[in-house]
Amino acid sequence: MENRHNYIDINKNSWNTRVDYHTKSDFYANDSFINGENTLKDIELNLLGNIKGKSVLHLQCHFGQDTISLSRLGANATGVDFSEKAIETARDLAQITGSTTEFLCCNIYDLPKHTEANFDIVFTSYGVIGWLPDMDAWAKVVVNHLKPGGKFVFVEFHPVVWMFDDDFKNIGYNYFNSGPIIETDNGTYADKDADIQTKTVNWNHSMSEVISSLIAHGLTIRQLQEFDYSPYNCFNNTVESDPGKFRIKHLNNKIPMVYAIVAEKK
Repeated sequence: MENRHNYIDINKNSWNTRVDYHTKSDFYANDSFINGENTLKDIELNLLGNIKGKSVLHLQCHFGQDTISLSRLGANATGVDFSEKAIETARDLAQITGSTTEFLCCNIYDLPKHTEANFDIVFTSYGVIGWLPDMDAWAKVVVNHLKPGGKFVFVEFHPVVWMFDDDFKNIGYNYFNSGPIIETDNGTYADKDADIQTKTVNWNHSMSEVISSLIAHGLTIRQLQEFDYSPYNCFNNTVESDPGKFRIKHLNNKIPMVYAIVAEKK
């Protein structure tokens, strides 16, 4: 297995490499965002509810669009990411848009070393936990930064999605966490034709692994939802079967593609 230092360095390099391509991509539509578009999707907006005046910690925020969108909804938002390039870009975006959003650069497991603050809401979404080997340590960080009575809002691609190969033709991976998945990728989900090649280290996490970790650290599960679509067109062989809802063409609505959890700290 890749040791902790190596997997963090490998994945950080991958994300640092992607940032410039992502900010220029149609996928992220950064010009529209700068002009006022909110990038949060209906799934998480419905779970977050009214966040005006609330403190929100956004884990693995990439280059900050969703974090600044939280601020635009009235929250006092702080974003965290381990990519120096992403956080630099996020801070530039905050300045350009006149946002008071704050950003911290560190890997998630080390977050308690960088801030002692507690928040009304901890939020994270879409393609985040696959970069982390240890769900128990992750859940501990979430709980550590929640106020009593605070809630954790989590939206993630369904683990069933990660069982398939890139074209969703065959089952290529274990549903359960069987160790690191080390791959070399060409392009990036936001720009499949991007002239880059990156090495990545990922882990698959079953729903039971995630939920059990949250419960073990004292969170009460208030909501668990599954969705048969992705709000992002980031996979191969997709069709927009409804506006803003992307499904795999030959699978239609036969598999779950996203799940969401709301948990509360006592």
